[in-house]
Amino acid sequence: MTGQPTADASRVERLIRDAFSGVTLEDGVGLLQGQALDDYAGPEAQAAARANDETEDWSRIPADLLSSAHSSLSFFDPKGMRFHLPAYLIAELNGVLHQDIVFHLTYITGDAPSQFRSLTPKQREAVHQFLLYRLETCSRAVREFEGPMIERAIADYWGANEVA
Repeated sequence: MTGQPTADASRVERLIRDAFSGVTLEDGVGLLQGQALDDYAGPEAQAAARANDETEDWSRIPADLLSSAHSSLSFFDPKGMRFHLPAYLIAELNGVLHQDIVFHLTYITGDAPSQFRSLTPKQREAVHQFLLYRLETCSRAVREFEGPMIERAIADYWGANEVA
């Protein structure tokens, strides 16, 4: 999907914006800091990357920066994930994200659930609605691949009342 979001995409975007309104990074792992961690950068390089990270308003992070920071999603701590997740979700809804956010929301194994432990019930519901929307609107080819993963993640994790 590219261009203007559909009415359903607009509804999901409003849910996301409302649920994550006012969330700041605090002392969580930043986007560029995550890339530095992936590059095995030392403490000084990580601090320099962190100094260039957006920390106050996730909506100011451009989609091209989210896309270029391809591995940061794997390095976010719970606060980093809570801060960056809405930017990724909205970029995906608007068809301008050039990486796979769905994988990170559906491949819930190992330490992955800990990345989401800071999400409030309202934020978890926004992710749940995003996944439902994705399931309903993806192409048949994508649905054959992603559909079972999305359905399982909703049933086992995102649709549950408590974080696993």
